[in-house]
Amino acid sequence: MVNVVITGGGGFLGSRLARELLAAGSLDVAGGGMRPLSRVTLIDRVAVPADLAADERVTAVRGDLDALLDPAAAGAGPLAGAEVIFHLAAAVSGECEADFDLGLRANLRATELLLASCRALGTRPVVAFASSLAVFGGCDEHPLPAVIDDHTWPTPQTSYGTQKVIGEQLLADYTRKGFLNGRAVRLMTISVRPGRPNAAATGFLSGIIREPLAGQRATCPVDPGTEVALASPPKAIAALWSAATSSDLAWGGRTAVTMPALTVTVADMAAALARIAGPEVSALIDWIPDPAVARMVSSWPARVNAGRAARLGLTPDPDFDSVIRTHLAESGA
Repeated sequence: MVNVVITGGGGFLGSRLARELLAAGSLDVAGGGMRPLSRVTLIDRVAVPADLAADERVTAVRGDLDALLDPAAAGAGPLAGAEVIFHLAAAVSGECEADFDLGLRANLRATELLLASCRALGTRPVVAFASSLAVFGGCDEHPLPAVIDDHTWPTPQTSYGTQKVIGEQLLADYTRKGFLNGRAVRLMTISVRPGRPNAAATGFLSGIIREPLAGQRATCPVDPGTEVALASPPKAIAALWSAATSSDLAWGGRTAVTMPALTVTVADMAAALARIAGPEVSALIDWIPDPAVARMVSSWPARVNAGRAARLGLTPDPDFDSVIRTHLAESGA
């Protein structure tokens, strides 16, 4: 029997991951063979969706990680008995730039506390850490290459990216010491995210599709020619799933795996929306530049050669038309 914990389990990605785990009913932990899923513990500051709360296999724990976790408790608390821990809880990029202390608390100190608590379990759990493409960035001293690959050195240019790099390195060192089995996955910007907008700098990359499809206007703060690296929600889940299920040999080491990406321009996205929903829908996008957002987005890579991820069987979305169609099918729009 397998017990799983998801931090950020009430959010969009965490709740989707929980539903897929529950639907599967079993999990192959680190290549050790399929075993039945017995419990999924969802930790979040917000209430978990009603359908998950109603599942008898789900335990919902509400609160901040720094208040819930105590490494000195030696295995007690919400992580007790966990064999796989997905660490998704985080303050997003825009929040971290606006509130430096929030980013330190939510992304750095909470991760430190989580890893220390995993160590205290004494069972070497698998910890799948949601990192980000934002660990990469270009500056005068270290220009961003045209295409990043598995050997590109992280040089973050945002607080969020810096906090994610530190999390990756802490995870790797806890793994080196034998305290846990850590796997970091650098996720792409996810589009199209359902639900309400969030405070991520890249939130508009979902908003310019989601809101017009709902008959609402949306603002694009970057130039139409801006290239971005995207992944649909199913592709992001596949990357996290691989982190939990791959054998140590297949995973290939302690460094983070960068997931594959679909590279498109924002103009390509608007054109795909027009093809699928009509030009009157894409006309609901307002092109209003925001230099601060544009500067942040342009500091991140748009082209990825994800060799390690490909060897794990991960693939990018084929095109943005298919991404929109998947969103329409899943949202019932």
